[in-house]
Order: sequence, then structure tokens, then C-alpha cells
Amino acid sequence: MHDMIAILDFGSQYTPLIARRLRELGVYAVVHPHDVTAAQLAQPNLRGIILSGGPASAFEVGAPRPAAGVLALDVPILGICYGMQLLTLLDGGDVQPHAQREYGRAQIELSGGHALLEGLDEREFVWMSHGDRVTALAPGYVSLASTQDGVIAAIAHDAARRYALQFHPEVTHTPHGRQILRNFALTICGCRNDWSVADYLTTVSQDIQDQVGDNPVIVLVSGGVDSTVTAAILLKALKPEQVIAIHVDSGLMRAEESKAVMASLETLGLTHLHLVDASAQFLEGLKGITDPESKRQIIGDTFIAVQDAELARLNVDAEGAFLAQGTLYTDIIESGASGKQTATIKTHHNVGTPLVMAKRAQGRLVEPCSGLFKDEVRELGLLLGIPRQLIERHPFPGPGLGIRILGEVTCDRLELLRAADHIYLDELRHAKLYTAIWQAFAVLLPINAVGVQGDGRTYGSVITLRAVDSIDGMTADFHPIPFEVLARVASRITNEVPGINRVVFDVTSKPPATIEWE
Repeated sequence: MHDMIAILDFGSQYTPLIARRLRELGVYAVVHPHDVTAAQLAQPNLRGIILSGGPASAFEVGAPRPAAGVLALDVPILGICYGMQLLTLLDGGDVQPHAQREYGRAQIELSGGHALLEGLDEREFVWMSHGDRVTALAPGYVSLASTQDGVIAAIAHDAARRYALQFHPEVTHTPHGRQILRNFALTICGCRNDWSVADYLTTVSQDIQDQVGDNPVIVLVSGGVDSTVTAAILLKALKPEQVIAIHVDSGLMRAEESKAVMASLETLGLTHLHLVDASAQFLEGLKGITDPESKRQIIGDTFIAVQDAELARLNVDAEGAFLAQGTLYTDIIESGASGKQTATIKTHHNVGTPLVMAKRAQGRLVEPCSGLFKDEVRELGLLLGIPRQLIERHPFPGPGLGIRILGEVTCDRLELLRAADHIYLDELRHAKLYTAIWQAFAVLLPINAVGVQGDGRTYGSVITLRAVDSIDGMTADFHPIPFEVLARVASRITNEVPGINRVVFDVTSKPPATIEWE
């Protein structure tokens, strides 16, 4: 049994990153709702507890608190941001609103040596995101670091084994944050760093067998990394005849994508592989729809409806069958499904739509990748023997081009975006940039711009190019594509795709933006 760190989620969008960083260290970490009970946490392998950040103010009436007895468990506790303020208040200190919300890069100065901050310089840059501050330490606590304007940034109560940080060590914007988490997990908690993705595969395979038994499992395979790895996990865990793979051509795919997907899926050894052309059904459902959340729900529900119709055609008992999806942990956290305090950033089609939620409530949903981040899924795919060219494909959302067309989705607008996106990715491959970029794609905006093509005035569509670097999709920076490459892309798009006369490049990071535009 692997040593474990439990993370209580108080609603921070960064919460899953804490688990991700610990796993990178080889420490098994699990995210729980903030009100998980002490009995649920008190496992023999529990070595420490982390209280995450969150949007609430710790001193407000009704602010989230851990369940009774959790903080009395005999393990070290680390509070991060809201978690620091919470520990301070509960232990008798004081927290007050800050005059100005502090968000972004800040410099801290260490007060002296301590095991939690071992290996850090006297002055460090960290990432802040808070509106409140600790104004009086609780009895027994000492300050370990503070900002230039006097905000207490790190505290410790060694006798009680309680520690806290005002900043976020889990984000890449805190350069030595990983060292702090290493100090907490390995030195203070005494964890062994022997967990790996291979261990996850063993555990999830057994979980699938226990959940599914001898029943059939339907997996909707888009051809992206997540659904392809999901199908491969099912083939490892179950008998091949139990796995029914369906690829739905939604009409929202990139150029020639369904043909390429079917060819790649055949290499997995699927004995039940079916292609369904449902493009007309999806486009009919999206007619006149412009709201992003509505589009996601319609697309998600249509996938389920198409799957049910295909099962009826194949004479498969839909009630007795399970549905498998390539849901990632980032999908769950951004959909607000990981805890009551978590804000919904966007509803993912395989998480928050009514039909999917109903399947989940019935216990008929199999999501073997839902505890993993994108890079972990890729690592798992290579472990399963999936060809590297499939694993290295850029992420492609389940709703496809439906959420890369802002505004109404029509046949004409789909053709515009397909052509522009194909040129963009073609030029990136030609420049040997494709594998250096985590994700790149084109977006069709719901506006027209004036242009001059030939000797005439045009009033055409606008394409935005997006390219980001990321590790897990929770944070991202734009990739600095050379101007000469962008110039070739723009020239080709405006010359080869009638109806587009302007191309722009998105240089926004996540946060404050998301990677996708919808």
C-alpha cells in the first residue's frame, strides 16, 4: 500500500495541481471534498493532509470548514492560501480583508531556516492569489516568510505539526514550489516516493473489473488521446468481446479526421469497432444555438442519443451495458464537479450534461482516466503500447469544432474553420513546431472585418490562432511562434480560404483565459 497525502478541496481551481505535483514526486495523492469525514480519511497509509485554497473568506458566516475530527488526525497538515487563513482562525489567530487583492507574482523574504522551506533562497518569487491576510498569528505559530509589504507568507507550528503558505506552491509560476511540496511530503510527512502511473493502471484495471463484471462496455472513441487510452485500458482490463467501440462522426471533426481515427483504432485490436455518421443530427441540434454552454450540452446529449440508437441497431442491451468515457481530472474540476465549493468554468460534454449525469447516478459510467492529468494519460498510453504518433496528438475537445466556432455552427462555417485549421497545423509541422507545442488550433470568430483582396473591398470572417505550452492543462502560456511562421499561415489562409480576410494570434495565458475559447 502506497503512502498517501489527502487534499481537501475548498474550491481553488489549482487544487488538482497539488495532487499532480505530489505524483510527480512519486507520492500518491487524492483530492477529497472539503467536508470528507475523519473516518474516511483515517486510512493506515495516510501520511499528511493538505487544505487547498478557495474563493471564500475564512471569517465569513458559512465559510467551508473541515469535518469534525479531521484536523485532530495524527498527521502533519499543510494549509495553502485559504487553508492558511482557516488554520489561523481555527487555532486562535486573526484574519482580515486585504486593502487590495493580491494576484500574481510577488517576492517573499525568508525569516530563517525551516524544514518546510529547505533548499529555497533567502528571497523567492511566488504566485499569490488572495483577498484576505493573516494579521495575527495563532498561539504556537511562527512566521517563516513575508512579502515586501509585510504580508505573512508562510507559518509553522512544529509542535502541532501544522504548516501553511499564503501563496500557491503547486503552480509553475512559483519556481521552487515543487521543492516546498517535496519538503512537506518526504521530509515532514515521511512519505515514500514509490507511486507511478503503472501502479494506477493496475488499480484502475481491477476497479473496472469489479465495476463491470461480465457486462458489455460501450466506449465512444473520438480518436483523441483520452478516449483512445480509455479504450486501450478497457482492452487490458476486460475480455475483447466486452468492449464495443463506437466512433461517431459528428460533422464537427477536423479535415479527414474520422478516416484517420478509424485506421488508428484498428491497430488497438478492437473486435467490435463501429463508425456512425451522425453529422446531420448534430448540425440539426445546433441550429440557431450560440450560447457555449448550450452547445456543449446539446453535443453531449446527442452523443448519448446516437450511441443508444447504434446499440439498438447492434442489438446490445443498453440498460445492462456500461458507458466508458475519456474524462480527465481537469474536465471534472473545470465543470465544478469535484466539490461543492468549486466554481464552474465550463461544462464539459462528458461531465455535466443531464444524460451523462443520469448515467453516472446509475453507476453505469466507467471513467478510467478521471484521476489523471493529460500528461499522465500520455504516459499511460505509451505504457499500453499505443503508437507515439497517436500519443503526441494535440488535445482535441469532445465537442470538436462546435466550440471552436464562436456563434452558430453551420456547414459553411465548419468548412471555413476546417480549411484554416488544416493550413495552420500543416505549417506548424512543416516548421517542425508541432511536437514542441502542447496544443494549437484555429478559432472562427462571430465577427466580420473589412479587407482588400485583389482590387476590391471584402467583408470576411476572422480567424484566431491559438498555441499554448502546458504540462497538465490547468495552467498554460502562449507559445511564441516565430513571426515568419505566423506570416506564412496568415498568407495561406487569406489566399486559400475564400471568405476569410483576417488572421490574429492569441497571446493570452491561462489564467486568466482558458485554453479553448468556449
